[in-house]
Parts: sequence; structure tokens; C-alpha cells
Amino acid sequence: MKPSLQRRIQRYGWDRAAPHYATGWQEQLWPAQESLLAEADPQPGEQILDISCGTGLVTMPVAEIVHPGGSVTGVDLSEGMIEKARTEKEQKGMDTVSFRRMDAEDLDLPQNSFDVVICSLGLMYLPHPEKALKEMFRVLKPGGRAAALVWGERRHCGWAEIFAIVDRRVQSDVCPLFFQMGTGNALSKAFKEAGFEEPKSKRFSYELHFRNDEQACVAAFLGGAVALAYQKFDNQIREEVCQEYLDSIRQYRNERSYRVPGEFVITKGVKTEAG
Repeated sequence: MKPSLQRRIQRYGWDRAAPHYATGWQEQLWPAQESLLAEADPQPGEQILDISCGTGLVTMPVAEIVHPGGSVTGVDLSEGMIEKARTEKEQKGMDTVSFRRMDAEDLDLPQNSFDVVICSLGLMYLPHPEKALKEMFRVLKPGGRAAALVWGERRHCGWAEIFAIVDRRVQSDVCPLFFQMGTGNALSKAFKEAGFEEPKSKRFSYELHFRNDEQACVAAFLGGAVALAYQKFDNQIREEVCQEYLDSIRQYRNERSYRVPGEFVITKGVKTEAG
């Protein structure tokens, strides 16, 4: 798939997913995102950049951590995500947070301007994640730190069959190479190639809890990576893919709810004073 097409699909897909993203994923992803923040260790007074910020599920908590004196900039390719994040910001009266639509591979931001850069579950969707990591390195101040969270290996993510289910009904892969950055030491290697000094990674697992069939399907098809393809399906196909997906996670069902395994990788790197 051409990078320009992949980028456009991701942009429009996440525009569609924006209204449903928090409903399907806020509670489920927070333990992994909290681990990301623990690794990044933002401090009061620091300037933070949140790459692929989505609706601000990580941006808002970071803003509270760096108060007083600090600020957070959230950037995302999806205008729908940014609009929803801005609405949340206004409702919460958080004047130390700003959101901008921006391509992670080409940041319209000055170099050496942030103390910390984070990216929560965004690198997997980029045509060239290595470019985004180089941009993260560029905008960091010397001595600054970056941390990224990605999904782990496909075989350890119980929900992964969703891609095959949708791909069977579309002409091109929905998320090519989605699990590549979480396989082996790929993310740590990419950090090092981007210029970070001795990056360190950790791999861990959490169960994703969905209360019922409806929440599981909302997360998978309306609030996630396949939202654009799903909304092009007719009602019959929608019913078919939802049932196939529920069948694929049936082994993780307990009465009405689901506890689906998910594996994650976090890598942290530092931009040396000479970087």
C-alpha cells in the first residue's frame, strides 16, 4: 500500500472512530497507558508532546501531572480526534493543553523544544514509524526523554483476528504490518536508529475487559482501526463480521463479559546532551 493512501485511510478511519473511541477503549487501555507515563516520568513544570494523541486520553492526565508550570501539546492526524479532544479540554477548563492536527512523520514544531515526548499506541498505524521516531528525537531538548507504547506480538493479542475478518471483505490490508513494532526488539532498535542513547524496552500483558457483546463490538468496529472499512459495509456484512469477531474471542468470555489478553511493549530513550 502506498504511504499516501495508508495515511489517508488512517486519517479518515480515525475521524469515523473518534465518537466511539473513549467508550470502547478508555477503561481498557488505561493500565498500559499508565505504565507508559510511569516510564516517561513527566514532572511539574515540564513541556510535554503527546504524539498520536487521539481524543486526549493520555494528554489530559499528563497535563495534571505537569501542573503547575508545565504544558502539554497533543497532535494527531485525525481532525475528528482533535476536535473531540478540544471539546473535552474546554469542558474541563484545562488551559495548559493545546491540540493540533499534525502528521507524526513531519512535525511542524521547532527542534529542541520539549522535555518529554510520548506516543501511546500510534506508531503501528504510520507508513514510516522510523520517521516519526526521528521527529520525536528532533523536537526533544538535549537531555530529554521519549517513550512509546505499542501492541506486542500478534499471537499474544486475543483480539487480533479482527484484521483477518475485515481484510477478507476489503481489497487491501486494513493495517499492514500492524504488529511489526511489537515483535522482538524492533521498537528498541528503531529508537536506537533514530538517535536515542541505549533505549530500554519492557514487554507486559494486560487483560482487556469488555462488559458485553455490544461493548466488545463497539471497541472493535466503531472505535478502532477498522472503523472506516466497517462503516462501508451493509447491515448484513456488519452483522456477519461482528459475529465472526465474537466467535474469535469466545474463549475469553465469562458469562456476559470478556477478558481478552493483550500484550504491549514500551520503549524509552534519552536524547543525550550532545544529541
